[in-house]
Amino acid sequence: MLWKRKATLAELNKIGEGCMVAHLGIEITRLSDDELEATMPVDNRTTQPFGLLHGGASVVLAESLGSMAGYLCTLEGQQIVGLEINANHLKAVRSGKVRGCCRAIHVGRSHQVWQIDIFDEQDQLCCTSRLTTAVLTR
Repeated sequence: MLWKRKATLAELNKIGEGCMVAHLGIEITRLSDDELEATMPVDNRTTQPFGLLHGGASVVLAESLGSMAGYLCTLEGQQIVGLEINANHLKAVRSGKVRGCCRAIHVGRSHQVWQIDIFDEQDQLCCTSRLTTAVLTR
């Protein structure tokens, strides 16, 4: 198992309350031994003026998943901060929900690299993102 911390879906979703994660309707939906998934609605909170999923909203979903996964890979007294994120937007989405799937590329003592792929409701890849995080000790 990849994770060092024990957490339930309910506990992970509680962490997202009162911040951008909740504001955009992001919900952690699956926690496996080495993957973390979440959904986000495509609605007035997450679209741009032309009715398409906003690229920035996709990046928020990606960074939220990668940061949460990074947190799960730390010990008490450590925290995760993002260093760099990139995203390639591959397909427009106009409605429904998107699903982000986060997998580790590298989990080291001081840095982590996460791959986050975002799919539409037809399971077509819409966005692929890579997040690099730093592990800080308080």
